[in-house]
Amino acid sequence: MRQIPGAWHRTAAGAGLVGADGAIRPTIFAEMSALAARTGAINLGQGFPDEDGPAEVLEAARAAIANGVNQYPPGRGIPDLLAAIAEHQERFYGLRLDPARDVIVTAGATEALAAALLALVDGPDDEVVVFEPFYDSYAAVVALSGARLVTVPLRWPDFQPDLDDLRAAVTDRTRVILVNDPHNPTGAVFSADVRDEVVRLAERHDAVILTDEVYEHLVFDTPHVPIATLPGAWERTLTISSGGKTFSTTGWKIGWISGPADLVDAVLAVKQFLTYVNGSPFQPAIATGLRLPDTFFAGIAATLRAKRDLLGAGLRSAGFDVSTPAGSYFTVADARALGAVDAAAFCRALPERAGVVAIPLTAFVTPARRDDYATLVRFAACKRVEVLEEAASRLSRMD
Repeated sequence: MRQIPGAWHRTAAGAGLVGADGAIRPTIFAEMSALAARTGAINLGQGFPDEDGPAEVLEAARAAIANGVNQYPPGRGIPDLLAAIAEHQERFYGLRLDPARDVIVTAGATEALAAALLALVDGPDDEVVVFEPFYDSYAAVVALSGARLVTVPLRWPDFQPDLDDLRAAVTDRTRVILVNDPHNPTGAVFSADVRDEVVRLAERHDAVILTDEVYEHLVFDTPHVPIATLPGAWERTLTISSGGKTFSTTGWKIGWISGPADLVDAVLAVKQFLTYVNGSPFQPAIATGLRLPDTFFAGIAATLRAKRDLLGAGLRSAGFDVSTPAGSYFTVADARALGAVDAAAFCRALPERAGVVAIPLTAFVTPARRDDYATLVRFAACKRVEVLEEAASRLSRMD
């Protein structure tokens, strides 16, 4: 095969997609979704809902298309969505944003993450600290940026970091501390002690805090607390979220990043040369969603909590040990009692064995720590109740 030079290779390697023979493999999500399609298995692997979002939001998108909102929006986003994001941050968290300076609309949270890391990292001497396991795009974009990835392990079953590990990871070389809370893939919600230590370490080492909060409205036991609300955090924190998870519109790819204007301007300098703009008719629809009443936001959390409990009960009945998530779409289960020694092999066999697809947690970790997560598997609860019930029934009959 011809060798193609370029940054693409270290990006793929960062995401763990380069095989021992040098060939590029598909992501685990593509592999498992294809396996689900081939076998007819229920796909609890990839984290997207199988139901549409609120009617008001969908109708707002249809109306925008019909009324000609189909050309380039302003580079920062349409003013009404920028205003709605600012209103949302003040309404839920008491954060006051200037919608014209402190917010950018992005092509989902993934672009916001990429633009922020590419904007803030200045070379191979910089380090980005993440909690491990981590959403796979983090490692890919850190590799693309040329920085060094430094990880802080999250341990079964509560997936809270050891503060000594966190202190050891953050140094004067740390450019960014990347915090995903609620956390994908584990479903953890970080404790107040963890959040406070992140801020203290960022101040001590002059690092930027980049937070991925796309599951902010899917927290089950306590209100979501953005790091940007903590004393001393605002001036060094960029906060990312999106409408995809909150409004079940993952395919629209409407996200945003907010923070102090100087940091946001740095991100915009890169973002404008990535997608430039996106999703004109979907932007007013997400603005409509952000202004829905409190009952909507409480309702989606309660609904997903019930689905979490249904999935967890089914997994326990099938013989898994289960870590009960405090937020997000996801539940992590230990398949050791079912004979698993390798989570990837277990997941590749599960569709034929039980008619259900899951994702191995080893897909979200560095090679050095694969053994620490060798039998852990992630399931997604963001499906219809009848789908989760059928999945639980299939798993309970697993041979």
